[in-house]
Amino acid sequence: MKQLFYLGYCMLLLISCKHTSSVTISKKEKSLLSYVNPFIGTGGHGHTYPGATLPFGMMQLSPDTRLDGWDGCSGYHYSDTYIYGFSHTHLSGTGVSDYGDILLMPTNEINFHNGADGKKGYRAPFSHSNETASPGYYHVILDSTNIKVALTVTKRAGMHKYTFPSSENQFVILDLEHRDKLLGHTLSQLSRTEFNGYRFSEAWAKDQRLYFHIKFSHPVTVTYPPNKGISPTKAAFQVENPENEVVVVSVGISAVDIEGAQKNLDAEIADKDFEQLKREAESVWEKQLEKIVIETENDTHNINFYTALYHTMVAPNLYQDVDGRYRGMDMKIHQTSGFDYYTVFSLWDTYRATHPLYTLIEQERTNHFINTFIAKYDEGGILPIWDLSGNYTGCMIGYHAVPVIADAYLKGIRGFDAEKAFAAMKHSAMQDRLGLAPYKNFGFIPVEAESESVSKTLEYAYDDWTIAQMAKALGKEADEKLFFERAQYYKNSFNPKTNFMQGRFRNTWFAPFDPFEVNFNYTEANAWQYSLYVPQDIAGLITLMGGKKIFSNHLDTLFETTSTTSGRDQADITGLIGQYAHGNEPSHHMAYLYNFVNQPYKTQEKIHEILTSLYHNSPDGISGNEDCGQMSAWYVLSSLGFYPVTPGSNQYIIGTPLFEKATMHFENGNQFTITATNHSPKHKFIASATLNGDPLTRSYLWHEELIKGGDLRFEMTDTPSNWATKDNEIPKTEINVHPITSAPYIASGDVTFKKETTVTLGSAQEEAIIYYSINDTTFKRYESPITIKEACTLHIYAEDNGIKSSVISTKFFMIDPNRSIQLHTEYANEYNGGGPTALIDGIFGAQDFRTGAWQGYQDTDLIAVIDLGSIQPLDMVQINFLQDQRSWIFYPTKVECYVSDTHNFGTPQISEIIASETPSENIDIKTISFDLKGQSGRYLKIKAANLGALPAWHLGATLDGKAWIFVDEIIIK
Repeated sequence: MKQLFYLGYCMLLLISCKHTSSVTISKKEKSLLSYVNPFIGTGGHGHTYPGATLPFGMMQLSPDTRLDGWDGCSGYHYSDTYIYGFSHTHLSGTGVSDYGDILLMPTNEINFHNGADGKKGYRAPFSHSNETASPGYYHVILDSTNIKVALTVTKRAGMHKYTFPSSENQFVILDLEHRDKLLGHTLSQLSRTEFNGYRFSEAWAKDQRLYFHIKFSHPVTVTYPPNKGISPTKAAFQVENPENEVVVVSVGISAVDIEGAQKNLDAEIADKDFEQLKREAESVWEKQLEKIVIETENDTHNINFYTALYHTMVAPNLYQDVDGRYRGMDMKIHQTSGFDYYTVFSLWDTYRATHPLYTLIEQERTNHFINTFIAKYDEGGILPIWDLSGNYTGCMIGYHAVPVIADAYLKGIRGFDAEKAFAAMKHSAMQDRLGLAPYKNFGFIPVEAESESVSKTLEYAYDDWTIAQMAKALGKEADEKLFFERAQYYKNSFNPKTNFMQGRFRNTWFAPFDPFEVNFNYTEANAWQYSLYVPQDIAGLITLMGGKKIFSNHLDTLFETTSTTSGRDQADITGLIGQYAHGNEPSHHMAYLYNFVNQPYKTQEKIHEILTSLYHNSPDGISGNEDCGQMSAWYVLSSLGFYPVTPGSNQYIIGTPLFEKATMHFENGNQFTITATNHSPKHKFIASATLNGDPLTRSYLWHEELIKGGDLRFEMTDTPSNWATKDNEIPKTEINVHPITSAPYIASGDVTFKKETTVTLGSAQEEAIIYYSINDTTFKRYESPITIKEACTLHIYAEDNGIKSSVISTKFFMIDPNRSIQLHTEYANEYNGGGPTALIDGIFGAQDFRTGAWQGYQDTDLIAVIDLGSIQPLDMVQINFLQDQRSWIFYPTKVECYVSDTHNFGTPQISEIIASETPSENIDIKTISFDLKGQSGRYLKIKAANLGALPAWHLGATLDGKAWIFVDEIIIK
């Protein structure tokens, strides 16, 4: 029997607009909680956790099945078979590990060992058949002890319910050493039922501080490990429970102090029992999920949608006690009553869709988020990029608190100090770190100046556009001009010869170029996955690439080409359709770009494919890291039928609806309903549309149209149609004020040469005139190739319509023409150092291996032969090697030097052994010197032995990782 799941309120909504129409609001027949599957994302690389939490709450009470590793970032992985215990903080979908604080584990004996090494410990096996989870609740039976565990939470506190099989041997283990590095701790007994303390730790957050208060329902006798002194890190609580009643353990947490943890516990749990807390948690979640109600015949769609909506609401996390106190970015205690303070802002991910979703269904909370940003700016001196528990983690790129603020302000969300917010936004953009100094000076970031230079240039340009938009709204004309100019800096990364965004290495295009190659020019991506990232000026990008037809063909190839990448392995690049990588955020807007070239039917086809093939009701049902709501927000919005390609434009690009009906309930009391008639899995194309009864022929919506309430209706069909294909019906983002002239580049010629090199110059703007100067001579108009015969500095700029580009200076190096080098082993192209002669070009690598000067060899030795051109006396040979063990770069285990008059080297005359396997947290450069004492020879052979497999102690060993050798330069005296 056909069954519709009617969700929402049973009523008629009368919408007044140009034409008045009646909209039937869905009736809820089933709890929305029943559709949420918290196990989605706990397998594969989703990195979610299944435990209990409240919307945006401070506490995440969840089982821990994994202690470390990339797929253990949340503390839980569905493939695991043991539970170590239940800790009170967890991260959802991140790519770096932290949290897992205050582990409690019920067991039947005293054992302070966790059992991770396979020996007997307090961990216990479990079966998924005995495990259940729903919003605000988790339950499992521990197989080896037959103890039943149930968990539920409030915002700042949690409750464990343990049902032991017998009144004998009831123990609860507390482990403060669990997971990350312990920096400091206390554990104090207040009575036979209450304990408190703190745990300071170091992981992703270098100084995380958490205080706790534990309350048992029954008296306990505590035992500490021997030889632990007066401040034990572990404890065993034996419960006195002769009647074998249910044992309840309540825990309050705080980042402020012990008193705060107790206040949080007392205020939120008080004398409530487990079932009452569970009901309250479920009620809160039901209300949250009712913000968007859908109607569909497909149960899997219901589950995928409401699980995705759930995942958008588990982070950011409240970071403020019930009395308003919180720990700021300066690690000092602050207090506010005007807003709630939050942490865990994965902004590189979430500015794209998660925060735009919040501007629709979490407007008041968006004000809290932005007030939090401003407070963090006051406390720490800069807006957050990826903050965690009062720490700036230094993770990811851009300054993406900026578009979150601008997007909210431009949508009319104004519950914050706009002038102060703008000052903070501008301050973020005017720094001299993370490549911003050359970005401001040149209009792009050179490869040699900063890693991930292309991605940073592109993301900074978008962020700057949002600053310009807000400056315009605030009437700040000078700032508007500056940041509209900077928003066009993406043009300086565009290579018109390849039609891709490329790195500029010494003002030449990074070569050899392979758009499939994952290298240090891009952030977790390759050129395919970043070259379409210009959301602020899609019209300008289309023009750069040669027009709509070429742009459309590029999109087609993106989706249809091989899914194989080259270069370094990047675990984040998943969910591939061609080179579209849905498992990582830089691709998330791409399928919608067909709308901008009059082909919305292709957007509809691709969006439907992604929605139905890359999201599943299974533990591995998310194609990449869930990333604090971004993967799920993409699904939520796209399944409704639209997506914010350009946050800050107030525009949503229409894709294709997945459901027969959906209703969004806004805080202002309005509702917006989307209805798809003639809907089926095959009917994924839009034949026609109406908005509030009027024909809708454009393929985009405005924010105001949604938030004021209305009725959007799609008529679906199984074949592509000509709906919204005319030029006046397509979306457009365009920068048509304050034009810039792109900085010219060296199109051909060698920056390092022997006798001479011929240099040609180019510009992304064909009409621009290029000027050049050698050393300090007067600038000349460039009209023909330039011949360079000696070391010098070439200065170039371009001019168009009286607008000058920045001046770019490049040093040219002359190599001894008699010397040459032959490499007998192959370096990795993504770490080529400048090419075959990189080891004798006179240019030295710095400590950041990603800035292009180092030559890299993975799992292979370096063997290089240098021909001096003639037999000559040699005093010394020096070779520089880099060590960055966290990046798998190790010193060679042995370096050998051979000298010969011929190519017959025989045995090495000199060698040096290096203890390269010794663990080190430092990034260092080691110079190996060989004293040849005037020995004569024509040929030098250098051999450096690679460590090979990573040491067992290294995190990468679990991935069968292989070591790199990074070398540069070989100096011969």
